[in-house]
Parts: sequence; C-alpha cells; structure tokens
Amino acid sequence: MEDKVKYELEFPIHASPQLIYQYISTPSGLSEWFADNVNSRGELFKFIWDGAEEQAKLITKKSGERIKFRWESDEDESSYFEMRIQVDEITKDVSVMITDFAEEDEVDEAKMLWENQISSLKQVLGST
Repeated sequence: MEDKVKYELEFPIHASPQLIYQYISTPSGLSEWFADNVNSRGELFKFIWDGAEEQAKLITKKSGERIKFRWESDEDESSYFEMRIQVDEITKDVSVMITDFAEEDEVDEAKMLWENQISSLKQVLGST
C-alpha cells in the first residue's frame, strides 16, 4: 500500500475561536458545512454525504483549539485529519489550520475539497 502524504493548509477566518470551535467539534456544527449530516455516538462520528456514509473516530480534542479524527476506512493507522484554530498573538488574526493525508496523486484534489469545505464554513459563520 502506498504511503499517504501529509499536507497542511491555513485559512484565515474572521470569527471568534469559540464560535469556530462549535462548528468544527459538534455534530450539529459539522453538519452545517462539512457534511450533509453528522451523528456521533461517543467518539465515533458518522458523516453522511449524498447518502454515502463514512465513519471517523475522534482521536483527540482540546476545547476551543483543535479536534482530530481518523477515518475508520483508513488502513493507514498513522493518518488522520485535524482542524486547529490558530490565533496570532500580536494581530489576534484567527486561522483554521487543516492537517490531512492523501495519496500523492490526490493531494491537489484533497486540498481543493478542503477549500470548498472551508468556504462553506465561512458562509455559515458570516465571514468573508
């Protein structure tokens, strides 16, 4: 099996970290922008897109700061996806940092997918 490549993206967002955290860490928040519907049972999150389901396990979360999942279907134990809120100490600018893994020939496509998702998140937050 081909090893996946880790990549990181940064998206500046004009919204409070507390508000962003609600949208990246709760099933109701995630279903507003990340998937059509999201359910959770303990640390198992079920994401639904156009009738297709993917399960992810919550690996870690730190309130107001970050959340990390691993897709259940992913055979690569070391891969995960993380959404982290970063606040610049000086300017107080807020960014959402995405860390994810994809196969080498799928990285560009995966990045575009995140750009679309984050664009939806910004709309929900009323942030341009």
